[in-house]
Amino acid sequence: MTPVGSIRVGDQEHVASQYAATEPLRGRMSVWGPGPQGLDPTKVLLDALIERSPRRILEIGCGTGAFAKRVVDAIPNVNYLATDASAAMVAAASALGLNAEVRTAQATGQAAGSIDAVIAAWMLYHVPSLDAALGEIRRVLRPEGALFAVTNGELHLATLFADAGVDPPLSSFTSETGQAILHRHFGLVARTDIRTTATFQDHSSAAAYLGTIDPSWAAALPAFEGVRQDYGYTTVFIATEPHPTGR
Repeated sequence: MTPVGSIRVGDQEHVASQYAATEPLRGRMSVWGPGPQGLDPTKVLLDALIERSPRRILEIGCGTGAFAKRVVDAIPNVNYLATDASAAMVAAASALGLNAEVRTAQATGQAAGSIDAVIAAWMLYHVPSLDAALGEIRRVLRPEGALFAVTNGELHLATLFADAGVDPPLSSFTSETGQAILHRHFGLVARTDIRTTATFQDHSSAAAYLGTIDPSWAAALPAFEGVRQDYGYTTVFIATEPHPTGR
């Protein structure tokens, strides 16, 4: 089958259409579970935050606010600001009782050196300029602060994309490239690599998942019977020792 075409996940028109409503994101999130290691990336991320127990947290790209709600419930008296460039996502987060604002990664609106932890989960590949976003994150972090960034690897869902005959979405921030990129802005970068599993109950659910990325992909997946599972590859990065702003 000839590939249908490539999508660059940082294309701003595509990003705006992907997150104009919450349903596509909720649909993608719903299929994921732990892989052979038994690890859930969001649980790994949550545990790392609880261990550091930051008092002021800024999340950029908060999505529906589901993860932010888990953090607020887990860390008493935390000052948590959930931000997203999508008004629909901010509305969903606000509906959970969270403090949420429409902001971009390049302009968070926070004072310099005021944040203990910044969360950027599955979103740095969406920004138009990685260095501009990471520079802003460095600016708002305290010297002892940390960036918690989550992204996917280049083989993420590779079997599903191959069977559909589509090229995997092109990403500027992956498991393979993320550590070197973060080192441009932070002195220390730790990583946890996690294999996850996407479970599709039938062909229509797998096709629908592809359709949330590009509507033309929904019809590209050949028919199959029964339940299908595909692997995901995810990395949780924790970056500390932010370089002084202006470096």
